[in-house]
Amino acid sequence: MERRLDPADPAARDLIRHGRLDVEGRLVDASNVTLFCAVELDGLSANAVYKPVSGERPLWDFPDGTLADREVATYLIAEAAGLANVPPTALREGPFGAGMVQLWVETAEEELVDVRSPDDVPEGWRVVLHAHDRVGEPAVLVHADRPGVRDLAVLDIVVNNTDRKGGHVLSGADGRVYGVDHGICLHAEPKLRTVLWGWIDEPLPGETSDRLRRLRSAVDHDLGKALTEHLTRREVRALAERIDRLLAEGRFPAPGDEWRAIPWPLF
Repeated sequence: MERRLDPADPAARDLIRHGRLDVEGRLVDASNVTLFCAVELDGLSANAVYKPVSGERPLWDFPDGTLADREVATYLIAEAAGLANVPPTALREGPFGAGMVQLWVETAEEELVDVRSPDDVPEGWRVVLHAHDRVGEPAVLVHADRPGVRDLAVLDIVVNNTDRKGGHVLSGADGRVYGVDHGICLHAEPKLRTVLWGWIDEPLPGETSDRLRRLRSAVDHDLGKALTEHLTRREVRALAERIDRLLAEGRFPAPGDEWRAIPWPLF
């Protein structure tokens, strides 16, 4: 039967893990091989993104062949505590070998991150960066002030996201905010680069702290065991330390001076 599949439906996880993948095209703007697929299982069908490990571009600071695992690990972390919405993601075999498969999310025609003139910032949006455009006119990097966007900002801190671009923040057709493209996360060394800096030094909401405490407990138990299938033990320890630090400080951190805090390009 054909129907729009809710990413929160357990059937979506089964479909992504076990469904038959048929490649329909390639997303040419992606830096690694990223294939658009149809996926079908027991009459249920949807679309998915498939990133084969063999198509990963080597990076100087991440071990080769680990990006798919990091995508799956980030999904497991987000799911464990309801920290943010990441579409169901699995590491599995596909037409071009093992790789990351993730449910395709239908999006609304709404931008959640943008570059605007300072006089054209939507009411209530957060300003991240003041700059100038190509012709020297003032411009600002801004993002929506919504709980779902804030949750992604927290997830970025927890997983040490090195590349949260504006195009990785999706406004779902179902009204939820989704985060995608988490291949360069969860390094043991601090590398946080994100466009979602709008809450610097503000207190963490109470429900966020509760979720972080649940997540921290999970890292010491079943989640930690599951993560060791995708990450090194040092990387899992670093994850626990980041959660501990965030809970102890109780506030959104500010960028450090040791590395560039915003990815480039921004989108």
